[in-house]
Amino acid sequence: MIFDIVVVGPLGVNCFILGCEETKEGVVVDPGADAGRILDRVRALGLTIRTVINTHGHFDHIGGNKAVLEATGGRLMIHRDDVHFLSRAADVAANYGLSTENSPQPDELLEDGMTITFGKCAMKVFHTPGHTPGGCCLYLEGEGKVITGDTLFAESVGRTDFPGSSHEALITSIRTKLLPLPDETQVFPGHGESSSIGREKLYNPYLNG
Repeated sequence: MIFDIVVVGPLGVNCFILGCEETKEGVVVDPGADAGRILDRVRALGLTIRTVINTHGHFDHIGGNKAVLEATGGRLMIHRDDVHFLSRAADVAANYGLSTENSPQPDELLEDGMTITFGKCAMKVFHTPGHTPGGCCLYLEGEGKVITGDTLFAESVGRTDFPGSSHEALITSIRTKLLPLPDETQVFPGHGESSSIGREKLYNPYLNG
């Protein structure tokens, strides 16, 4: 599988570009900003993007949706509980002194346990509320990788001081959906460096208190 990361926007969001090496069908996860750079990388990899996925609805993860969708003709997917964020992105970003575009509405909704395919590759959706009500993680079992959005970070977890957030729900999501994965599973968060499930079990202070 093609697995590429482009760090975008002033908040350093990890945008993931995934692709089937055989069919060249691809997925973009969290195109938060810098759509031109994302699309340049897509072209360099020779991919046809069928799907754009948002792990959650915060503005720094969805700001490039419109431009990427218009350029690729892909479908947009996000969990139903985060759809309300899409039309508010510009206003929320402005509260932080930043600018971004509102997102189009989704073409399809993410659901817990569903499988998303692209070419001969597949990933499973885990609904992991806490950071946002509709936060999701994407498990690439065949690759031993999980994209965790802002749910789980290297030795940290997502913020829960936003309206609609819940620290209790977040920790429950991590413990029930992510920690049961094999220890060697690589963790790729929405910001910052990668980790592994085993490392987080040992060293994440939010999970070992």
